[in-house]
Amino acid sequence: MDIDRLFSDRTYLDKEIGFFLSKKHIKKIKSDLNLMRSHLMKARHNLEFYNLNKNQHRFNDWLVVTLYYALYHAALALITQKQYSSKNHYATVLILIKEYGITKDEAELLNELSISKEDAELYTQLKDDRQDASYATTIRFTNESIAEYEKKVLDFMNKAEELVS
Repeated sequence: MDIDRLFSDRTYLDKEIGFFLSKKHIKKIKSDLNLMRSHLMKARHNLEFYNLNKNQHRFNDWLVVTLYYALYHAALALITQKQYSSKNHYATVLILIKEYGITKDEAELLNELSISKEDAELYTQLKDDRQDASYATTIRFTNESIAEYEKKVLDFMNKAEELVS
């Protein structure tokens, strides 16, 4: 994923979104407050599981997976608020960038709850690490990297909950 290009080239971003719309991986939906809340509840549920197991360092790979899905459900809540549904993780990132992405100039105008480039990059990095955690035959996640992801996922989830309330 060329994250910088997605932020700097609106035509490219729209083309990517158009592709996923045509393949029905992204759909426009009616406003659905219950679905938004359900995604946030699932995000919190995944985070609760993470919290119950975060001291089990033998399973850092699965802690990454759990954090990723907490983040992913928060992201789904955000795109639901903008009347989208998604069946594709990359497509979800595209909608986040389109609907919540900000430029440096706009950052001064928006409050702290705006979804930033760093939030989208977190999503992308955690998605890649989730794939490694699920399918790689080695365990490569340190306690420090898990703790950093936990902090970032909590921040993202708090932003998402504020934005959809």
